[in-house]
Amino acid sequence: MFDDVTILAVDDDRMNLEMLEVMLSDQDCTVLKANNGQQAILTLTEEEHIDVILLDLEMPVMDGYETLKRIKQSCSWREIPVIMVTSEKTEVTKTLALGANDFIAKPYNPEELRLRVMNHVRSKKLADFAKDMNSILEAEVVKKTVALQKALDLSREAEYEISLRLGRAAEFRDQETGMHTLRISELSKRLAQLAGISEEECEVLRVASPLHDVGKIGIPDKILLKQGKLDPAEFDIMKMHTTIGGKILSDAERFPVIDAGSIIARQHHEKWDGTGYPLGLGGENIHRYARIVSVVDVFDALCSERPYKNAFPLDKTMEIMREGRSVFFDPTLLDLFSKNIDDFVRIREELKDTRQEELFTIGSMDTYT
Repeated sequence: MFDDVTILAVDDDRMNLEMLEVMLSDQDCTVLKANNGQQAILTLTEEEHIDVILLDLEMPVMDGYETLKRIKQSCSWREIPVIMVTSEKTEVTKTLALGANDFIAKPYNPEELRLRVMNHVRSKKLADFAKDMNSILEAEVVKKTVALQKALDLSREAEYEISLRLGRAAEFRDQETGMHTLRISELSKRLAQLAGISEEECEVLRVASPLHDVGKIGIPDKILLKQGKLDPAEFDIMKMHTTIGGKILSDAERFPVIDAGSIIARQHHEKWDGTGYPLGLGGENIHRYARIVSVVDVFDALCSERPYKNAFPLDKTMEIMREGRSVFFDPTLLDLFSKNIDDFVRIREELKDTRQEELFTIGSMDTYT
C-alpha cells in the first residue's frame, strides 16, 4: 500500500485506542496514541510526519474542539487530515466548520474506519508528493535561474570586453590610450544618468560608447598618423571613419550594444547646428547616444596630454566647450555636464593614463572642429 504511514489516535478511553490500533493493524501502519488534546499537540510537536489524526471530541484537559482548532491554525499541521470520532451526529456541522476533514460515528464499523482512514492517507500522500515535487521544481528553477543569470552576466561582460578591445584596436593605430576608451565608457554613462535615461539604456551606452572610433581601422596610416594639420582632401578621408564605423557595426538590430555602437560611430561628429558630418544631422535628429558621446569625447580629448599638445587646464577646457554650446553640442546636455563637472573630473582622475600607456600613444589628433 504505502510506506511509512503514521496515524495519531486521540481518545481518553484506553480501550477505544486499543480497538483502533487493532482495526488498523492490517494496514501496515504505525498508530501513535494520545489520551487527550494536550498530549496530541505534544506528539505533533515531537513527530516529524503524521498522515492522519483520529480525534475524539469529549476528553479531559483539552477536548477535541480546542485540539482541532489548534491543529488547523498551525502552518505545520493544518494540512494533516483530521477524522472526528463522535457518537453525536449533531456535532458534525460544528467540527466541519472548525476544519475537520471527515467524521466517523461511534460505534464504528471496522471496514468503514479502515476505508476512511486509508482514503485520507492516500490524499495526504499525494498532496505531500505534489508538495515535494513543487519544492524540487522550485529548487531547480532557482538553480537554473542562477545559472542563467551567471551566463547572462558573463555574456554582458564578454560583450563589454569585446567592445573595449574593438575600440582599443582602432585607438592603437591613433594617439589614444586604452584608458581613454574606459573613460569614454564611464563618462558617457554618467552623463546619460544625469539626463534621466533609464538604467538599462545607460548600461547599453556604457558598453557601446567605446566603439565610437572603430572606423579609424579603415583610415590609411599616412593620414591617421600624419603629424600636423590635415589638408582638405586628407580631412575628407579622415571624416570617413564615421561611415566606416557605422558600416562595420551595421545590420545588428538583434544586438542592442552593437546597434547602439553603429549609431554612435556614425553620428558622434554630427553637430547641433547641422554642420557636422557625415550626414549633416542637427538638433534632436542626432541620436542622444551620439550627442552624449560627443560631449564627453571632446572633454577627454581637451583634458588629455598628447605628443603634439599639452593638456588644457579645466577652466580652459570648459571655456572652449561652452563656446560650442548650441553649435557643436546639445545645449541641455552641455549644461548638465557643466553643472556636474566634479563628477566627470573624478571619473577622469580614477581612470587616468599610466606612464606606460602614455609611451604607446602615437599619431595625430582628429579634433571636433
